[in-house]
Amino acid sequence: MEHFDLPAMLADIFAKHGGPAPAVAATYSPTDFSVHFFLQLGIIILACRVVGWLGSKFLAQPQVVGEMIAGVVLGPSLFGMLAPEVQAAIFPKEMKNVLYCGAQLGVGLYMFLVGTTLRLDHFATKAKSAIGVSISGIAAPFFIAFLITPMLLTVPGLFAEGISPANATLFMGACIALTAFPMLARIINERGLSHTSLGTLSLTAGAFDDAVSWCVLALVLAAFGAGAGVAVLAIGGGLIWATVVLLFGRRLLAPLGRRVEREGHMSNTVLGITLIAFCTSAFVMDAVGIHAIFGGFILGAVMPRGLFAAELKKKVEPITVLLLLPMFFTYSGLNTRFDMINSVQLLLIALGVLVASVLAKFGACYLAARLAGEDNRTALGIGALMNSRGLMELIIINIGLQKGIIGPALFSMLVLMAVVTTMMASPVFEWVYGKKARESGELGAVPGSAGGTA
Repeated sequence: MEHFDLPAMLADIFAKHGGPAPAVAATYSPTDFSVHFFLQLGIIILACRVVGWLGSKFLAQPQVVGEMIAGVVLGPSLFGMLAPEVQAAIFPKEMKNVLYCGAQLGVGLYMFLVGTTLRLDHFATKAKSAIGVSISGIAAPFFIAFLITPMLLTVPGLFAEGISPANATLFMGACIALTAFPMLARIINERGLSHTSLGTLSLTAGAFDDAVSWCVLALVLAAFGAGAGVAVLAIGGGLIWATVVLLFGRRLLAPLGRRVEREGHMSNTVLGITLIAFCTSAFVMDAVGIHAIFGGFILGAVMPRGLFAAELKKKVEPITVLLLLPMFFTYSGLNTRFDMINSVQLLLIALGVLVASVLAKFGACYLAARLAGEDNRTALGIGALMNSRGLMELIIINIGLQKGIIGPALFSMLVLMAVVTTMMASPVFEWVYGKKARESGELGAVPGSAGGTA
């Protein structure tokens, strides 16, 4: 019988995950990190609140889209261009790893809270639509990637030299197929869609599409030299953990819900156990190579409802939304540059990628929803929401850039696509669905508007 070597297994899990960040941590003392960290947090919160308010006031964008833009503003694309020395002093490279950890905690906790609002009964009634939208949201983008990638490979510098057409196509397909899962969840919450069938359908389809995209990325990384074990661990490990949580999680966690109902509030002990469970689920999904946010979301979906969910939201949401989540936007914004699209040819390619991406995601999800029996207005709303890519796109293309799969020019084109499709989501949704739904009383007023909450 083969010897079970636990230390060796742990060594594999905690081995390096990719190359090191461009930082020289040895030059920073703990006090140096602390000084920068608190200054950065203050600036990040200020920028997110101000830009979010401006976006809501003048562009009719949700707070979350303003926070995404604020992250880009604080990076080299604007702040770094206008005051490079000041920007570099406030956001030195040595601090990126610290911000990354805070960013993952913030977005993981947020998706955990989103999971607690998931209406599985709505999903059961909309299963046909959700499956159709999910499959279409994957198939059409990969078909579009199959069509456009050969042309992109002819332009020097967009992809790594020597990359195979198959790997390039898979990577582009994953990028186009992505839905901004955290962004989608935030928009759904802010627009009052959390407890609607449309919101549940969109979240479920978006979660599936993103999970498939991450698995495809694992396959590309494996083919690019990381080894087949990367793909096997990501897909197999992710499926096993999701199955365990969905089959046994609700039963194991039910006593926590009963205790909260019995005591009338959530004690620190119950909150502590809940956060330990969250960290465990996030760790497993991160360790196998998917992403921590899926661990948080899956666990949230099986958490007790009722008073437990209400108490959890009251205790955890404010610090998550106001303090931790903005670090996620800023970390990605620090890696974003728009000055790389510096020729007419590259600009035309960028516009072509944008149009193809919108047709592949918005168009396919709309058609799938219609074929599944949804009315025209609901199908258009689903297409508008699913077309948002946000910072999940920035995460996956940062990995592509770091691993040498794509070059800086294609990276910038995909950043542009992510920003535009995300900014499109809310106004297009309001135009095709939200406005009439609010007039008819199906939805409440938009938060921050007349009659809405601030």
